[in-house]
Amino acid sequence: MNQVPTEQDPRWQNVLNRDSDADGSFVFAVKTTGIYCRPSCPSRRARPANVTFYDTSKAAELDGFRPCLRCNPKGQSAAAANAGIIAEACRIIEAWDDIPKLDDLAARIGFSSHYFHRQFKAITGLTPREWATAHRARKVCAELHDKENTVTEAIYDAGFNANSRFYETSDQVLGMTPTAYRQGGKDTNIRFAVGESALGAILVAETDKGICAINMGDDPEALVHDLQDRFPKANLIGGDADFETRVAQVVGFVEAPQIGLDLPLDIRGTAFQQRVWQALRDIPVGETVSYTDIARRIGAPKSVRAVAQACAANKIAVAIPCHRVVRSDGDLSGYRWGIERKRALLEKESAA
Repeated sequence: MNQVPTEQDPRWQNVLNRDSDADGSFVFAVKTTGIYCRPSCPSRRARPANVTFYDTSKAAELDGFRPCLRCNPKGQSAAAANAGIIAEACRIIEAWDDIPKLDDLAARIGFSSHYFHRQFKAITGLTPREWATAHRARKVCAELHDKENTVTEAIYDAGFNANSRFYETSDQVLGMTPTAYRQGGKDTNIRFAVGESALGAILVAETDKGICAINMGDDPEALVHDLQDRFPKANLIGGDADFETRVAQVVGFVEAPQIGLDLPLDIRGTAFQQRVWQALRDIPVGETVSYTDIARRIGAPKSVRAVAQACAANKIAVAIPCHRVVRSDGDLSGYRWGIERKRALLEKESAA
């Protein structure tokens, strides 16, 4: 039960925010109705003076309160149930030969078209059509690795009924034409250089569109080999004295974050990933946000897991500052380039 006045209890803010992340950690009961709810309950908020917090449903019931029929605090929440249904919808989309019509998909799930569209975007961050397009783009990447298929066959096998449909988005997803992607970046010029910083070796690589990779590690040769593995047939141009200024900019930012880092980027990813990465670039130096915060900023508050996956897929360290994203409890969580580097970056930025 409450140990402090309701309005001073941090759990009250969870209730005001209808915070689904807090579901399962406590329930709140309303004296005037005799009902208890989960924090995310969409019902009209009660006056703080009438609210009591309990750690468990059992404790609330022992005091005579009944479970809310709307938010079902003893069972699966509506949000959790919808998340499971949308996950099934994603599997249906991925098994469909063509992009399904919204009405057909909603009917298959058992939702109205409007409600289904709204829930799908809230949970995944994408519309059903965008999800289908992103899935087919991933399938093209996989098909292009099959040397027995032609590029056209790979595109059609992935579900695109016309080459032009994929070529419209191929540059954003692959960063090059499908043919060049299949050939390991053949005829693509990538300049690169490796520098040293307090965090170890830093490799910066750039196409004619902008920075395509910033990698950090302990072994400079390993960073170069990783770049070669990503683009085995690209023209990798190292030792360019002019390009070394790019590395100097990155190293300078790592050492003194207050100077900022404004570089042209060659960002390759799905529409959702690019939205997440842009939101990361909007986080000011010295600040951190949670995965939940990012999900809300891009208009997809229920897609926290997808946001975390997009952060993990980022291959451009510091310029796309995924190190500024932490868990809701403040834990640093994972980081492609190592937790200690993440901690060091945040410490430098907070002291800037």
